[in-house]
Amino acid sequence: MRYDWTPLWRSTIGFDRLFDVLDEVQRTAEESYPPYNIERLDENRFQISVALAGFTPDEVTLTVEQNVLTLEGHKAEKDEKTFVHRGMSTRSFKRQFTLADHVEVKGARFENGLLVIELQREIPEAMKPRRIAITGASTGQVKQIEGKAA
Repeated sequence: MRYDWTPLWRSTIGFDRLFDVLDEVQRTAEESYPPYNIERLDENRFQISVALAGFTPDEVTLTVEQNVLTLEGHKAEKDEKTFVHRGMSTRSFKRQFTLADHVEVKGARFENGLLVIELQREIPEAMKPRRIAITGASTGQVKQIEGKAA
């Protein structure tokens, strides 16, 4: 099921990126190859595991551009083989993941037929909460105003 965001486009300003992300999520939900898991390791660390049985690291490319992580695979056609049954898919694919701001790819490795991608959220110091010291007059500098009781 696809949603039409046109009515919202007419009444909102500055939410273009949000609608692009929602469209991307809809499109991605329709794709099923290759299968993958996204795991949260802690508050700021994530891991994507993609099942790539039959692929080698040379046949897979991983790129990051403007908060989009793109994984592409192209199986090299080698010699002609005659299969009695072919259950493992080796078709070419392109899978994209939209990353939140300040989420960076820390590394990727092949492990038991899985491509494991390590992600980390690194918030810049300028955006982290900071404690502001509150200053006030010390008791030695406070002047008492004389007042007469009524």
